[in-house]
Amino acid sequence: MDKQKTWNAGYWLVAFVLLLALQNWWQTAASVQPVPYSEFEQALRDGRVAEVLVGDRTITGRLKSPDERGKTVIVANRVEPDVAARLAPYEVPYTRVVESTLLRDVLSWVLPALVFFAVWFFLFRKIAEKQGVGGFMSIGKSRAKVYVEQNTGVRFDDVAGVDEAKAELAEVVDFLRHPQEYGRLGARIPKGVLLVGPPGTGKTLLAKAVAGEAGVPFFSISGSEFVEMFVGVGAARVRDLFEQARAKAPAIIFIDELDALGRARGAGGLVGGHDEREQTLNQLLTEMDGFDGSVGLIILAATNRPEILDPALLRAGRFDRQVLVDRPDKKGRLAILQVHARKVRLAPDVDLVRVAGLTTGFSGADLANLINEAALAATRRKADAVGMADLTAAFERIVAGLERRNRVLNETERRTVAYHEMGHALVALALPGSDPVHKISIVPRGVGALGYTLQRPTEDRFLMRRRELEHKIAVLLGGRAAEKLVFGELSTGAADDLARATDIARDMVTRYGMDEDLGYIAFEPQRPRFLDVPEPVAGGCRVAESTQARIDAAIRAIVMGAFERALGILQDNRDILERSARALLERETLEEADIRTLTQGLRVPGTASAAA
Repeated sequence: MDKQKTWNAGYWLVAFVLLLALQNWWQTAASVQPVPYSEFEQALRDGRVAEVLVGDRTITGRLKSPDERGKTVIVANRVEPDVAARLAPYEVPYTRVVESTLLRDVLSWVLPALVFFAVWFFLFRKIAEKQGVGGFMSIGKSRAKVYVEQNTGVRFDDVAGVDEAKAELAEVVDFLRHPQEYGRLGARIPKGVLLVGPPGTGKTLLAKAVAGEAGVPFFSISGSEFVEMFVGVGAARVRDLFEQARAKAPAIIFIDELDALGRARGAGGLVGGHDEREQTLNQLLTEMDGFDGSVGLIILAATNRPEILDPALLRAGRFDRQVLVDRPDKKGRLAILQVHARKVRLAPDVDLVRVAGLTTGFSGADLANLINEAALAATRRKADAVGMADLTAAFERIVAGLERRNRVLNETERRTVAYHEMGHALVALALPGSDPVHKISIVPRGVGALGYTLQRPTEDRFLMRRRELEHKIAVLLGGRAAEKLVFGELSTGAADDLARATDIARDMVTRYGMDEDLGYIAFEPQRPRFLDVPEPVAGGCRVAESTQARIDAAIRAIVMGAFERALGILQDNRDILERSARALLERETLEEADIRTLTQGLRVPGTASAAA
């Protein structure tokens, strides 16, 4: 209201000044008469001028009495005396024309400046667009997308497979709906909730579901959008984001990929306090300390790299709760499949329980992609509904890659691949506790796979014993053992198998303490990791050289022991190996029923029987 009154007073002042200027112009125009210079001289000769004022370009005369037009002052442009003397005898009116150079003078200064500014502004705008800054006035503004209840379109019913996480966030929803209830006994709601878990498990979807259930504004922004090319912009955007959220409280602020903003200070970058990322993080910490938790403002954040976050973010009073959004178990996968299956037409032969059992380790995004790929496969074959065969084809495409039938292998390579894959399958079938074999193929898939043996567990496993890990290594080395047994020489086809077997053996020795000679010592502490990226092993363990040599010997003993076990199984079942490999060469693909028929009478060697 005060601001409106100030604006009204300003309008009245401007109007008064304009009125005075208009009045002055009117009075001047009413009393002054511009005349030619010849007429001015005639008035001097007639004696009608009482006073003369000479200027640089004009000459002004005050009349003794008003003329016939009522003017008391006459003004004429000055003419040089010699010119006036030459023109006077001719009795013609003459005057001087003053050429105005104002426009030329103004353009000579303003036009170059405008051209320079236009070029500079154009170049700056191009750079700003590439950097994602925007305009001049939006540098310090937050670019958070504001969603209200009808725009999120997500409820808890749309999120499946993460029941524990939903239960944790249900309390946040209740607080946003009834904030006054939680202060009754002196309790306070957590200021921040951090959602951690692997990619694709539904962290962002959960945050939108919280906003949709509570019916409050939802501010969503990525952590990388705070940091720009200008120092201080990130901190300004953090302040602007919290100001917007406070104005619309109760509300939710969701920061996706928090690790882009909240990386531990001094780690992997500049250590000084003037680093732009550190300034932005400091501002976020200050804002989280500064707002009142009773106003109904909740901060949700998501990350799949909690191990690199700054400890100050995770202390009590900031992100009070950490909610794990992990890959779903079999029951959760079934629920997720049922949610996504609502959008497609399924054939009667589809068994989602079986699909949930096959997709161990799949995230929610992987399962959504599975349903979508199956629908695309059914569309390509002009089917009326998505069948089990489409789901199987989609599963194989995701796990093993796209079939590459245009990659033609010569006969020697086909025989090598066939015996290699059957080596994997026979060792897996012979060793107890191994995952069942569902399919074998020698059709190239993906980037480098010349064939594959599809094994999927029948149940979710969270613990594995030493003997089970040794069996897993033996299955991985079954292909190499078959090549050595049949061809007497080795190929490059087992490179990936060897790497995976060595990694398992190294973890057994250095992390799980499964070597009796070295003792129950963890030489490499296991860190919480949600990204499936390989860890650097350069430099080895931080141990003495003698201990490192013993570790290397223990790893080699485990790998070579598993290889000898696989080789023994294949030697005892050489006839089954030959028969199955010939069938695989003929058909190129063997299903589970074909494998059971071909491997009837499979003999388990004494070592494997004893191990069982």
